[in-house]
Parts: sequence; C-alpha cells; structure tokens
Amino acid sequence: MASDLNVRTTKKPAGTAALMTALLAACVAFQLNASMLSPALVTMARELHTDEAATGLSQTAFFTACAMFSLFLPRFSDIVGRRRVLLWMLVVMAAGTVLAAVAPNIAVLDIARVAQGVSGPVVQISLLMLRSEIADPKRFGTLMGLVTAVNGGIAGVDALAGGWLAAHHGFRSIFWVIALVALVAAVAVALGCPESRPSAGTPMDWPGVPPLVISVAALLLAVDQAKKLGGANWPLAAGLLAVAVLAFALFWRMEKGSRHPLVRINDLRQRATWAPLLTTLLTLTGVFAAVNGVLMSFVQNEEAGFGMGAGLASLVFLTPFALVGWLVGPFTGRLAPLVGYRRLLRWGLLGSAVVVVVMALAGVHSLPVMVGCTVLLGVTYAGVANIVLNLLGVVLAPKDHPGFLPGLISAAFGLGAGLSFALLSAVQVSGSPQGSSSTGGYVAALLLGGVVVAAAYAASFLIPRPREAEVAP
Repeated sequence: MASDLNVRTTKKPAGTAALMTALLAACVAFQLNASMLSPALVTMARELHTDEAATGLSQTAFFTACAMFSLFLPRFSDIVGRRRVLLWMLVVMAAGTVLAAVAPNIAVLDIARVAQGVSGPVVQISLLMLRSEIADPKRFGTLMGLVTAVNGGIAGVDALAGGWLAAHHGFRSIFWVIALVALVAAVAVALGCPESRPSAGTPMDWPGVPPLVISVAALLLAVDQAKKLGGANWPLAAGLLAVAVLAFALFWRMEKGSRHPLVRINDLRQRATWAPLLTTLLTLTGVFAAVNGVLMSFVQNEEAGFGMGAGLASLVFLTPFALVGWLVGPFTGRLAPLVGYRRLLRWGLLGSAVVVVVMALAGVHSLPVMVGCTVLLGVTYAGVANIVLNLLGVVLAPKDHPGFLPGLISAAFGLGAGLSFALLSAVQVSGSPQGSSSTGGYVAALLLGGVVVAAAYAASFLIPRPREAEVAP
C-alpha cells in the first residue's frame, strides 16, 4: 500500500557526502548535455554535412524529450524507487551519448539526443531524494540550493569547454566526455544513494501518460514554430495547438475517472500547484530570451550594439551570469527556510524586473552598465528566483504524491523558455531588423521582458507558504 513514509532499502547506510557527490555528479552529467553543445552547433553541421538549422533541431529534440520524461518519471520514481529510476536514466543517457558520438548522420544524432532526454528529470528526482533523507530545513535548503545551482550551468565553464573541444577535437569529443561523466555518475548513484519509495505499492497511471505527453509536446512544438517568426509554418503551429488542447481535455477526463491518477485533478485546482506553475512560466518568459537571445544579439550587432564576436560575448556576459548564479544558489537554499521561500522569491523577481528595465534604458548605451546588469541578473534570477522556483516544486508537493509537481515545474521551465524566444525575439526583430542601426527593437523587447517578470512578481503573491519547510521565527 502507498505510504507517506519513505521505504528505504539500502544494503548499507550512505552518508550525506556520498549522497551529495552522487547527486551532483548526476546533475552535472545532465547539464553538460544541455549546455556543452551550444557552441558546437556550427562544427556539428560541418562534420555531419548538414546545416545549422538541422543541428538546431537536434537541440529541440533533446529539450522536448527532457520535458516529456519530466512529466511522469518523477512520479514513477515515487513508486518503484528513486535511486533505481535515477540510475537507469543515467545508463540510458550514457548509451544515447555514445550513439551520438558515433552518429554517421543527423538522423541518428536526433535519435541519440532523444535518448539523452530521458535524463530530463535528474534535478527534480535528486531534490526529491534529498527531501526524503534530510530532515533539518536549513540543511535541506542549503543542499537543495547547491544541487539546483548546477542546473543553471557549471559556472559557465561547460559552454567554454564545449567550444574548445569542438574547435580542437571535433564535436564527437564532447559526447565522449559527457558519456564518461554519465558513467561515473551512474557508479556514484549506485554506491552512494539510498533508496526511497514514498508511493510503494501504488499502481502507475500509464494510461494517463500518453495524452499528457502529447499535449505538452504539441504545445512545445507549436511554440518552437512561433520562434521562427517569418519562417514559421503558422497552419502547423495552429494545428499543434489544437492537438495540445484536445489531448489535455482527454487527459483531464481520464484523470477524473482514474483510481490512481498521474496528476490528481483536485491537486491541479490548488494554489499550491497552479500558482508556482504560473509564476515559473511568466519568469522564464520574461528573462530567458532577454539574456540568451536579445542581449546576445545586441552586443554582437555591429551597427546598433557593441560589435562583439560570439566567443567574446559569451565570455563577457554568459559566463559571469552563470558563475554568479552558481555561487549564490547554495546561499539561497540556506536562506529560504529562514526568511521564507516566498519572500526570497519576490526579492529575486522584483530585482530581476528592475535590472531588465535598466538594461533596456541604460545598458544599451553603455557596455559597463550592461555587464553590471548581467551580473546582477545572475544574482537575482539565476541565483535566487530560478533556485526558489525549483525548490517550491518540492516543498509544496503533496506528501502522498510528491513527484508530480516537480515534473510540472520542469515542463513550465521549458515552455516558458520557448515562449520567451517567441515573444521577445518577435518584438526585437520588428523594431530592429537585421542590418538596422536602431536600438528600438532591443529596448522594446527588454522592456517587455521586464513587464512580464513584474507580472511573475505579482503572481508570486498567490503561492501559499510552505510552512513545514520553513524555520519558525
């Protein structure tokens, strides 16, 4: 029978150090898949005799697969064991990585990237494992912050290393490095992680998985079409959106009649579910493309911006952004139980909104100001808001159904990132088309990002307080 208590079945006790080493290794292995290949897309296109659009689609395949598996694997891990599921995720990811390293063409690479996407919920399952093992809220918050910080990038070094490996040894060398890290992580998880099954004995709602996965996948692919702007296939995007709505309606109907639903309808109606999902969606929509799209386009624009090369722009902006977030994350996790998860989230969101607006009004005219704003955004967003949003998915999840909310939060991150590029890039291109010396589009896009983050700040007031995860004053 299902139980609120975790069932641990380890042969010998594993210390916190061994647990954290294993979980961090697993998160690093996943993050390398997400970020290490971005600088290598041009090299991949050349060595596979295809174009950058095709290699870009391989990235889309990976991130879409990550979102899909994040919807149900955390819940499945509640039932059959988190250690077991995490271990097999790493094994499948390693196998997919080896396939990618030897891929003879782009089609095989796409299949390999989908296999790697099985690792999508690594961070969410890692946080759930910590939740089951660490009782002290302050210690738990610190360790969760450390794990989640890795999800924002390995201090920016991963992208730089990916670019160097691609330039000197070809893109396949990146996959061999990732495969090695994945195998090391799998061994660490096998040796250092205790087992936990909070829903042991509960049947998995497999019939509910396909309609939910189809709904979210169709929605993500529709957003991906919208990101192409003038090159988008709008009838296809509309069709995908219709499929998403119909599949979700079917999912809703099935879950209402299920004895052991994947997602309980009553839980979806609770503020503890939809409020953090809405806040996450708005936050990513306002910030993600502001940094990774609009900012990077502006600083490389020779007419309207600073005329930087791609490598220098990444070093000056993206690396400090990721490094600061990586350093601040553990402190955020430590402070959250003390000052309050919601309060800390609001500080991060309010600070992010202000910084993005300053980037729009002053940063576009001054390189030092733009660099300073990016570093501050690394604190407010990457180091605070992003961390707390991930943690809220764990601490607000029902005790008897802990895996579902972290999975939905993960999907909201992916959807928000896609919407961010679709929305902000459209505004940027319409106001500052390619070759234009006008900064109007960049300013408007950043201001819109600031407004959307402000909306996320307002939505955060709807999130209930996770009292049990906080230290009473």
